[in-house]
Amino acid sequence: MDYNQLAVNLLDAKSLVASVGAIGILAIIFAETGLLVGFFFPGDSLLILAGVAASSAADKVLGEGARLPAAILFVGAPICAIAGAQLGHAFGVKVGPRLFEKPESKIFRREFVVKAEEYFDKFGPAKAVVMARFIPVVRTFLNPVAGTLGMPARKFFVWNVVGGVLWTESMLMIGYFFGDAMAPVIDKYLLPAMAFIILLSISPIIIEVIRERKKKKAGAEAEQPGEPVGGGRHRKG
Repeated sequence: MDYNQLAVNLLDAKSLVASVGAIGILAIIFAETGLLVGFFFPGDSLLILAGVAASSAADKVLGEGARLPAAILFVGAPICAIAGAQLGHAFGVKVGPRLFEKPESKIFRREFVVKAEEYFDKFGPAKAVVMARFIPVVRTFLNPVAGTLGMPARKFFVWNVVGGVLWTESMLMIGYFFGDAMAPVIDKYLLPAMAFIILLSISPIIIEVIRERKKKKAGAEAEQPGEPVGGGRHRKG
């Protein structure tokens, strides 16, 4: 017996979908957005393949008897994503400040709060919460950081609902409506497609980071000519 076949690869969305079923998928979505240890789950590709599993292409992609109930996924996924993020926000409100202030912490670093503050300032809290849904790892950590920064619970809930619904339903619908077209090539092209989706999602942040670096570089270059004043070239008579 090949015991490797018995193990579920937690980083492989196809393995997860085929192994855990609809309830397991919903639990993973909750864990990825609500439990800080869930950041390694492949949420985007998991939802897309769950959509495929709910479509007529399920047997072709995942094998016989792998079809999942569409109603449970389309209703349950946003609820679990929203509930998970709410838990993360509440966690940040209650214990976030103490955790992020610990200098020896390997995960809850103060830098995360500083970066989140910059992220909130540039995009605004509402846009930050929605956009974070489409960015792996960020969607896990932004929720407790939002609570740590004191984002009002009501405001967070409204935009959490918007982001949770947009993220889960869009990913599920990609798999559900294009499952048949994706079936022949899904093994070969799923990872490149997900990489493109992730890159597209984080492109606004990448642009902002590049702009910020250019500003800092320009500022540093502007300061340099002033330092040698009085030394040689700009000596005053």
